[in-house]
Amino acid sequence: MENNIKTDLSLKDNPIRPQAYKILKIEKHTQIEWTFRIEFEKEMVPGQFLELSLPRIGEAPISVSGFGDNFVELTIRNVGEVTKEIFEKKVGDYIFARGPYGNGWPIEDLKGKNIIVVAGGTGLSPVRGLIEYIRKNPDDFKDLYLISGFKNHNSVLFKEDLEKWKNTEKFHTRYTLDTEEYQGFKKGMVTEYVKEIPFKDFDENFACLMVGPPVMIRFTALAFLKEGVKDEQIWTSFERRMSCGVGKCGHCRINDTYVCLDGPVFNYTKAKELLD
Repeated sequence: MENNIKTDLSLKDNPIRPQAYKILKIEKHTQIEWTFRIEFEKEMVPGQFLELSLPRIGEAPISVSGFGDNFVELTIRNVGEVTKEIFEKKVGDYIFARGPYGNGWPIEDLKGKNIIVVAGGTGLSPVRGLIEYIRKNPDDFKDLYLISGFKNHNSVLFKEDLEKWKNTEKFHTRYTLDTEEYQGFKKGMVTEYVKEIPFKDFDENFACLMVGPPVMIRFTALAFLKEGVKDEQIWTSFERRMSCGVGKCGHCRINDTYVCLDGPVFNYTKAKELLD
């Protein structure tokens, strides 16, 4: 009897065992990118991720794009078998999740600094929670400079947030579209606008964050370095590398680094060794 009790407890407390959570809200941004709000009571740090799963179908790592009292938000792109099935879900349905996993943005290290964020496409998702944290705690930070880019006006995410941030005191925003001009957006890649950030006015008291496709990360880092930014002043997320989340499958491994365990957020002193 004693052995059976121990077995039951170990299953209940197993950190990789998914639990069912109710879907509270679904927001459709584009045809293939929706945000799902689910019940969730565990503590989160902006930049972490969850593993979402459906029985007999599979699981997928998804970055947390926002959270609050007893809920978490996950912005999902419908690009695979698991996400296809998730998009069939409705408010009130349940989805399985485990986590949170990974190391998020270093909030304590960022406090008191000017924060520069450059995000490309869905790369805005894993940094959205941090931007909201800064908005709600303005006295803990200097100014925030946000450059957020999308392919075209049909692929824009978080439109209400973009408008809210544009009108937030101490926020300086630049929104771009890769292929077209559109009201409220500049045309061009995000890297073209890094030179407009007044780094010389910061007296070295700043930190740069970048999230997006690997090629965007590479060229954004080069743009920062061209402006005299030091490696240790840059942070990035490798959230696209996630797989099992606990370092068992090895799919996120780069050389000797397990991105899911050591990241997904890295300082550029380390991240530059991991870039493809």
